[in-house]
Order: sequence, then structure tokens, then C-alpha cells
Amino acid sequence: MTMWPLAVYFAAVIVVVGTMIGVSHILGERNRGRAVAEPYESGIVSEGSARVLFSVKFYLLAMFFVIFDLESVFLFAWAVAVPELGWAGYVEVLVFIAILAAALAYLWRVRALDWGPAGRLRARAAEEG
Repeated sequence: MTMWPLAVYFAAVIVVVGTMIGVSHILGERNRGRAVAEPYESGIVSEGSARVLFSVKFYLLAMFFVIFDLESVFLFAWAVAVPELGWAGYVEVLVFIAILAAALAYLWRVRALDWGPAGRLRARAAEEG
């Protein structure tokens, strides 16, 4: 098995990228005015700092979404391949679902999903007492 097609492809990619960067450098504008350095978003002049701190809950929600959304991708792939997998595939998907259900139960138990007013009151009471 020769590697020359991969080397040719890699060289072609390097040439194309280098050419694109070089042409944009030669043809690009060179405005360095004050207005160029200011952020501009959809016709609205920005106010304040862009460094807004968000609660960790938003990042946790994003991670939970990715984890449990990825679960649906795996289950869809399993559903497509059910005839070829047979009972072994069925047992494997049951183990997979059990692990994810255990993760969801753990998140529920540590109240990682309880963000409502009642959950905040319970969390505050647990911290105080």
C-alpha cells in the first residue's frame, strides 16, 4: 500500500491554503482606523464589556444536553442495525440505557437539574443547615 496519494493530497491542501492566504494578504485592505478596532454586531453599537459572567448552570445544561443528545444518536444507529445485531445487540443497548439512566438518576439525586425557585430554596436551606 503506497502513501503517495495521501502525500499529493496533503501537498495540494498546503498549496491551496498558502495561495488563499497569500492572495488575501496582497489584495486585502489595510485600514487601521479606530472604527476598525471597535466591535460591531448587526448594526448595533455594543455597550459595556463583552466579558459577562454566566452561571455555571448554563455550562452544566450544555454538557447534559450534549451527553443525552449523543445518546439519541447511538440509539438511532442501533435501531437501524437491529436486524443484524440480534439479541446480543439488544442486551448491549439495554446496558447502555441502564448506564445513562443511572447517570440521570445521579444528576437528579444531587439536584443538578433542579433550578426552579423551590430548588434554590432547598439548596439555600441545605447550605445553611
